[in-house]
Amino acid sequence: MKSIFLKATTSLLLLLNFLLAFDAQAENQQLSVDEVVSIFYQRNLNLIAAQYNIDQARADAIIASAIPNPTISIQILELAHNLNNNAAATGCPSTPGTSCGPAQYYSFSQLIEVAGKRGLRIESSNFGTQAAESDFRDAIRIFSNMVRDAYYQLLQTQKNAWLAQEIVAHYEDISKANRLRMKDGDISESDFLRVKMEAMRAQSDLDAAAANVEQAQADLAVLLRWPAKSLQFEAKEQWPLANDFGQLLSKEDAINKALQQRPDLEGDKLRADQADKQLELARRLKYPDVTINAGYSHDPSNNALNSGFVGVSLPLPLFYQYQGEADKAAVNLNQNRLAAEQTELSIRNDVITALAIWTSTNKIVQRFKEGLLDDALTVRNSSELSYSKGAASVLDFIEAQRTYKNIMRDYYAAEIARANAYYDLEKALGMQLDTEKAPVVRNNKKEP
Repeated sequence: MKSIFLKATTSLLLLLNFLLAFDAQAENQQLSVDEVVSIFYQRNLNLIAAQYNIDQARADAIIASAIPNPTISIQILELAHNLNNNAAATGCPSTPGTSCGPAQYYSFSQLIEVAGKRGLRIESSNFGTQAAESDFRDAIRIFSNMVRDAYYQLLQTQKNAWLAQEIVAHYEDISKANRLRMKDGDISESDFLRVKMEAMRAQSDLDAAAANVEQAQADLAVLLRWPAKSLQFEAKEQWPLANDFGQLLSKEDAINKALQQRPDLEGDKLRADQADKQLELARRLKYPDVTINAGYSHDPSNNALNSGFVGVSLPLPLFYQYQGEADKAAVNLNQNRLAAEQTELSIRNDVITALAIWTSTNKIVQRFKEGLLDDALTVRNSSELSYSKGAASVLDFIEAQRTYKNIMRDYYAAEIARANAYYDLEKALGMQLDTEKAPVVRNNKKEP
């Protein structure tokens, strides 16, 4: 009866442990890299701040296209009590001492810009708006890779933690077997203690790996602005598919593709075009704008009771012809062209570096998969079998275990490096394979 009770109690404890483990696993939310990037698009403050540059550029375009408002002037003169003692001369009423009334003047003026200044301002502001939109796309390109780097850093720490857990469980089984072997006299106490110390070292590695996972979760949460349950996010073991977006291109073809697609270079070129329009506008400032004036007057004290007038006024650029504005605009144009050239050089370097890293990391991963992983597992298992039969020393056994652990860690690091190299090459080429997940900016609103 007591035995049955113990068995039932043991079964209930095992069931309870299973349910607790299941609940703990259920609390972790597995996310793919695309899902994490999507959360970033929705929450990241940097991208939201980048939208204000677009709004400002659109506001500048409205200002640039505005037509100057006309000016209306109304004047009333001779408000003093003016008694008319000379009716015949002034045209006032014939009764002496009667007031003539105030004089009234109404005028209208309109500034008319000449030499196509308004059109140049509109073209310049349009280039500025397009440049701001290119900057926004470039922000998506850069920030998306930051999120992916943090995501795969989390995945790497998870893989190391899983490996550490596997090794700890493996040493637990070996320690139990060694304890029986030591009692039977098959191994010495020193060999038993050596394996025990390795088991303790494996447990320390597991504790450090768990801390690294929490740190990686926190780093990712900061980028995502710390959404709910962010410390329970778990990266899926998902690797990017090696689609042909540039890996098989020659260096020159890849560079040309990047020069056509990179939004940062496009933005620099648009700002150079904007500066070119601003230079042309500065050169046309020497052509004076015309102000047309027209008006009507009603003056009872004047011989002509009602009259009108029309006039034209314009400043004469005799002493200053806006040469300073033109020189300043020329300097700005040269600076923008130089920035575009520097960006182009940087793009060439980015593409060459990204291609080289992708080629290297891809070969390393293939080398692991083509036999190195299997070899490390075979060596570990054979060494363990030989040690269990007394055909191998404890040092050989421990060395095989360490080699297996190091090989697996190197493999996980190589997989992560390959994934990062994939997205770095995509970023260098200016490609965003998931741009449909990026927010669209319309009228100061972010649409997912």
